Amino acid sequence: MTNKYIFDVDGTLTPSRERIDKEFAVWFSKFCQRNDVYLVTGSDRPKTIEQVGELIYCTCKRVYQCSGNDAWEKDVNIHTNNWTLPDLARTFLISCEYESDFSIRTGNHIEERPGMVNFSVVGRNATPEQRAAYVDFEAWNGERRKIADAFNTMFPDLEAKVGGETGIDISPKGFDKSQVIKDFDRKDNIYFFGDAMFDGGNDKPLADAIQACNYSGMLYPVTTWQDTFKILKEHQW
Repeated sequence: MTNKYIFDVDGTLTPSRERIDKEFAVWFSKFCQRNDVYLVTGSDRPKTIEQVGELIYCTCKRVYQCSGNDAWEKDVNIHTNNWTLPDLARTFLISCEYESDFSIRTGNHIEERPGMVNFSVVGRNATPEQRAAYVDFEAWNGERRKIADAFNTMFPDLEAKVGGETGIDISPKGFDKSQVIKDFDRKDNIYFFGDAMFDGGNDKPLADAIQACNYSGMLYPVTTWQDTFKILKEHQW
């Protein structure tokens, strides 16, 4: 039986949308050299390389971009899903942005990625300070879950999941992070680290799929990259 380590990126290996900590990067790159490591993230390839660096990216066995809809091994594209957002769903998201009580808008609110879109009321162009302001607003307002629930009711063939600090990941049903499980052997021990394994989070489908298939290993719900670093050092894999 082989140990396989799967990591979300934002909030799990890095601060959301930011670069990996330098000390952690050195340690984690050595971890990747010793172990079979896979990344699964809602972000696209350029953003993930910016966050973790080319050394870590190319040392991983495979990187699943865009919730598994765009898979890479080093610089080789394994497969890409070319689904696009229907016009009616786009109109719904635009109305959600317009109607939000949060006051800041920075642009790039509907970011199209291979096989999925990421929606953000504050916008992907937000500065760290603007993102932090939205995080504070959303902590008491719960806006993203409300939008995701309303979206899922209106568009039953699609699925919206809360991801990262400010976004909502949207894809056709079944084309979320759970789709990567098909690439793993039932004999594998799978250790999955993610910061959004809660109900409605974009790590939850993969966590559920791992449990449903009765894989050996462990799920590690984390809150920050520091949690991940601490767990990895304690186990000394």
